[in-house]
Amino acid sequence: MKKKKVLSSLLAAAMAASLLAGCSSSDKAPATDSTPADNTAASNTAAPAEQTPQDSGDTAVTEQTLKVAAFEGGYGADMWSEVVSAFETSHPGVTVELTIDKKIEDIISPAMKAGDYPDVVHLATGREAALTETLTKENALLPLSDVLDMNVPGEDITVRDKIIPGFLDTLATNPYGDGVTYYAPMFYSPCGLFYNAGLFKEKGWDVPTTWEEMWALGDTAAADGIALFTYPTTGYFDAFTYATLASSGGADFFNSCMTYEDGIWESDYATKVFELVGQLAKYTEGTTVANANNDNFTKNQQLILDNKAIFCPNGTWLPGEMADAPRADGFEWGFMAIPAVNEGGSGCSFCWFEQMWIPAAAQNQDMAKEFVAYMYSDEAAQIFAKATAIQPITGVSDSLEGDNKMFYSIYDNGATAVMGGFASTAPVEGVNMLDTLCGTVNSVVSGDKTVAEWQAAVEEVSDKLRAAME
Repeated sequence: MKKKKVLSSLLAAAMAASLLAGCSSSDKAPATDSTPADNTAASNTAAPAEQTPQDSGDTAVTEQTLKVAAFEGGYGADMWSEVVSAFETSHPGVTVELTIDKKIEDIISPAMKAGDYPDVVHLATGREAALTETLTKENALLPLSDVLDMNVPGEDITVRDKIIPGFLDTLATNPYGDGVTYYAPMFYSPCGLFYNAGLFKEKGWDVPTTWEEMWALGDTAAADGIALFTYPTTGYFDAFTYATLASSGGADFFNSCMTYEDGIWESDYATKVFELVGQLAKYTEGTTVANANNDNFTKNQQLILDNKAIFCPNGTWLPGEMADAPRADGFEWGFMAIPAVNEGGSGCSFCWFEQMWIPAAAQNQDMAKEFVAYMYSDEAAQIFAKATAIQPITGVSDSLEGDNKMFYSIYDNGATAVMGGFASTAPVEGVNMLDTLCGTVNSVVSGDKTVAEWQAAVEEVSDKLRAAME
C-alpha cells in the first residue's frame, strides 16, 4: 500500500488513516448541480415564542423558533426532517422551522434582502447562484470558532475533537485564510471517476492508472461505439480540476492556484492540466454538452449505466441518485481516482464536502450554534448515514458497508486526497473563477473555444481576483 498523503488549501494536514481511509463537495452534489431544480419546499411553521412551564412546575422552558434552511441534494429531504425531529426532542421548547429546496437560494434570498435571515443555512460553495460566496465576500457570516470548542450535545467531547483531522485546515472551512472557521464541514465525499466494473470484466479491460492508458482505452472502446468520458454538468469539473492540479504540481502549486498567484495559470504545471482536459474533450460522448444542465444532467449519468460512455466524474451520492435508473446487464459500480498527471505519480481524489453556516444577521445565534454542534452527534450522524450522507466525524467509516466501503477506501488504495478551494475575495463585478475555470469546459468540448483561449481567460480572472483577495 502506498503511503497516503493529504493536500489541503492552507496546510498539508495529515488525516487519521484509520478513520478516513484517507479523507472522503460545489454545485453538487455537487450536492452542486447533482439534482434537478424544482419549486417544492418543506417547512414546519412554529408558534410565537412564549414562556411555558414544564410538567414539574418548578422550571420554565423558553419557547423559541429556530429557522433552518437546507439544500436538498442527492441525499433527499427526509433525513433533514428526521434530524430536526431528533433535535427538537433533545431540546425541549425549541421548534425548528425547516425549509428545504433543491434551489434553496431562490427561497431564502428574497427574504434575506428584506432583512429576514435564517438562523442556520446548509448550502455549499461552488453553486451557480454563489450565495455562500457572496455572503462570505460581504463578511456576512458568523465565526464558528466557539462552536468548535462546545461539547457535542449529549456527548462528552468537543466538536473540534469529533471532526476528523484535516477538515478544519482548509479554505473550504476557513475562507479568509486567517485560521477562523466560518463554514462547518458537512457530508464528505471522495470524488473521482465512476464506471461500470461489469463492463471491464466483460471486455477483459484493465482499469487505467495513467492518462496514456486512458487514451489507449478510449481508442479501444471507440471501436465498440463506446465513448471514454462524459460529465453531468461543468460544475463537476471543480473536483476534477482540483485533483489534476494537485497531481500536476503538488501541494504548494495547488495552494498557489487557490490564492491567485501571479502567472500561476500560465505555468507548465497548469498548462498540463488545460491540455489534458482539451484531449479529454476529444473522447467525450457527443450528447454530453447538450444535456449538461440542471434539467438533463441525469441523461449524461445514464450513459455509463447504458455502456455508452465509460467514465463519469462524480461523488459518492451518484449510486443513490441513480438507484432506480435502468442499467445494462451485469452492471456493477466501479470507482477510481483521477489518474496521475505525471509519470510515477499517484492518482488524486478531491475530498469534497458540503458546508453549514450561520448568517451574522441571524436572530437566534446561540441556538443556531447548538444546532450546528448537534450535527456532529452520533445520533445525527446515524440519521444522515441512512441516506448515505456521511458526516466527517471520527469512527464513522467503521460502520460503512457495500459500495460506500469501496468509495471511502479510495485513499487506502494509494490515492492522494486533495481538499480546499479558492480564497475569498471582495466582490469583483462580472468575475467568477468557477464560471471561467469550469463553465468554459462546455465550449472547449464543443470546439467553440480553444484550450489556449480558456487558459488565458482563467489567468485574466485570477489577476482580477488576486487584487481583490482579502
